[in-house]
Amino acid sequence: MTWRRQERDRRTLGTWSFERRDDEIADLRSGGRRVLRSIRPVIRDGDWNTIPLVVDAVTGGEAAIEVAVRSEVFSGTLRLALDGDDLLVTLDLVAARDVDTNRTGLIVLHPPQLAGHDLAVGRPDGTTETTRLAPEISAHQPVFDIASLGWTDDGVQVHVRFAGDVFEMEDQRNWTDASFKTYSRPLSLPFPYPVAAGEHVVQSLRISAVEVEADAAQDAPTETVIALRPAGRFPSIGVAASSAPDPAPAVEPLGSTVLVEADLAGIDWRAALERAASARLPLDVRLVLDPDAPEKVAEAVAALDGVEVIRAGAFHQVSDARHVSDAESIGLLRRAIADRGRSVPVIGGSRSHFTELNRELHRLPEDLDGLAVTVTPLFHSTDTEQIVESVAMQRLVAEETVARAAGLPVHIGPITLRPRFNDVAAAPQPLSPHADLRDGYGPQFTGIDDVRQSAPELAAWTVASAAALAVPGVASIVWFEEWGPRGIHDADGTPLPVAEALRQLAELAEIDDAVLLSGPSPDGLVWAVGARSGSHDDILLANIDEQPRTATLVTPAGRTIVSLAADSVTRIRITAPPEEQTP
Repeated sequence: MTWRRQERDRRTLGTWSFERRDDEIADLRSGGRRVLRSIRPVIRDGDWNTIPLVVDAVTGGEAAIEVAVRSEVFSGTLRLALDGDDLLVTLDLVAARDVDTNRTGLIVLHPPQLAGHDLAVGRPDGTTETTRLAPEISAHQPVFDIASLGWTDDGVQVHVRFAGDVFEMEDQRNWTDASFKTYSRPLSLPFPYPVAAGEHVVQSLRISAVEVEADAAQDAPTETVIALRPAGRFPSIGVAASSAPDPAPAVEPLGSTVLVEADLAGIDWRAALERAASARLPLDVRLVLDPDAPEKVAEAVAALDGVEVIRAGAFHQVSDARHVSDAESIGLLRRAIADRGRSVPVIGGSRSHFTELNRELHRLPEDLDGLAVTVTPLFHSTDTEQIVESVAMQRLVAEETVARAAGLPVHIGPITLRPRFNDVAAAPQPLSPHADLRDGYGPQFTGIDDVRQSAPELAAWTVASAAALAVPGVASIVWFEEWGPRGIHDADGTPLPVAEALRQLAELAEIDDAVLLSGPSPDGLVWAVGARSGSHDDILLANIDEQPRTATLVTPAGRTIVSLAADSVTRIRITAPPEEQTP
């Protein structure tokens, strides 16, 4: 898989246009105006894993297209057709055998711009209610019991009628997806549920769009301006310990810390801690409790005698506090640290997604020394478009985490492209059968690798991610692993392109008395982050657009125009004029 899609299948049906990305209908527009982020069929198994659909054929003409799809358990068609001015989307899947599924049907992704908008919700009983999607990320479903939805966005009044099931909505910004998702079936119903061999799953959407405002695009400003302002201390930069199999290559330490997560339910956690400590950097230790022996926390803390630990956290893997910290886990950790006569800052939060932090914030004890959260862009989709769009949502997650931290320092990471484990799995996560690391540990068994880890474009994405996440109140950010398939070096220690991006970020963080320069992106594609020292501003700019861009950068030291190649990183230094320099 390359970073960018090599071929684009842009389609038009009457006034409707969209891009077909395999089985997905993406960027649906009417008369050039934004309507939906995406429509696609999905099949989820009993562990919420996505069963991929293969496209066998695409047929049709000016009034309709039909996409023939199949998987190991379902086959059928996704059809788009004009019905007057409306667009009718119909999914018809038939089961090849008896199957249990958590979800099979259509999902609709609404653009994140709907946040703060009024929403007309049609109910199955024929009534209509009006609600408003909050600008803040909703911890739980903002809308239930959906038969139709109506809203106005981008100068277009949109109406979508759903058929074939009862739908509901979730706020996917929780997972840094740039969307609200409307899906079936309601999560209040039992799952998995059976679909018999030969049974059809048929769902449809009727979509209308009426222009209510003239197109203002021609009057929109064309200049791309990024304004960076002083924002406190620059966050420390780090990487996670490698979870890949031994032997470990010799690599230069990068950043100021190594984050290591040890699952105490396994028999390899001692080896994991020992190998992480060999990097000769302070450790950020995250302990995952053994549900059968939570007292092992004391053994793990004792194993860290003589090791510099900059902070530590403890999390549940099962129980009502799944993947988050609570009074029990933090209490066990604090007592273990005290029993060893040590003083280590204790943090807590979520080890999986912002979702769990957002939903379970009430479980966190009040005596924490910091708040932990992490993000992964490829949870619901594996498209590069999803990676790119997630960056703007990362900034929102960072800002909301800081707000929830109420003055505590926020620690973000480890950030990975794909999940390190399946946080919604019904079955126990696999563990290594060995006490050593001959087969690796943790994410080597439970995570998913991504070939784009070695892509040159990941360097620009990582700098953009840093620019998004580095908001006032964020104290540390950790990406990827030291080496291996999820690393910044490959298995033999050769640096990947992303390593250079992190090295430059670490340089900014390590400038003496550096002040963070932070600001939002004007469009989610061009980003900048910097460090101010004296009268000098050291800036990293990232363009994650597939097109070259020109941006006007404004910092305390001055204003400059920068040309940025597609998917690139640029570093510049700006010095204030002598008359503006501080003595």
